[in-house]
Parts: sequence; structure tokens; C-alpha cells
Amino acid sequence: MKRLHAIVYGRVQGVGFRYYTHYEALKQQLTGWVKNNNDGTVELEVQGEEEAVQSFIEKISEGPPFAKVTKLETTDIEPISNEKTYRIIY
Repeated sequence: MKRLHAIVYGRVQGVGFRYYTHYEALKQQLTGWVKNNNDGTVELEVQGEEEAVQSFIEKISEGPPFAKVTKLETTDIEPISNEKTYRIIY
């Protein structure tokens, strides 16, 4: 089990980026959360099998059609054992 914390920079707000990450996480059976930050970045945590997490990170590096990811910072963190879903935080 692997869990990552990530901050995504670029044109990632107002382009459906959180919904895109939600869709990709559910498709890969991952858990975690995503939210917009006041500084224009998107912050997220994602957890699951290592291969699925890596595939998810590759997908969000591209982003949805109107997004432009300029930088993606990831950090390995401790997995959370009782997490059941991937959610969008408003």
C-alpha cells in the first residue's frame, strides 16, 4: 500500500481538475482526497496499490483538456488504514 501527498501547479483551477482526479482515482480503485488551495494550486492525497498510484500520477500530470500542469510535487506519506473512498473537498 502506497500513499502520496501532491501539490499540482499551473492552470489547474476552473478547468475541472478536481473532478478529473476524482474520476481517475475511482477508475484505479484509489482512495484519498483533492482540494483547491487559495494560491491557485491543487492539493491531494492518493492511496492504493503502488502501480495504480503511479498510473494515477502519470494521468494527473497531463490533466484534463483545458488544464496545464507546470509542476507536480509528490511526497510519500503514511497510508491510512480505514479510508474507503476518494473525495473532493470544497
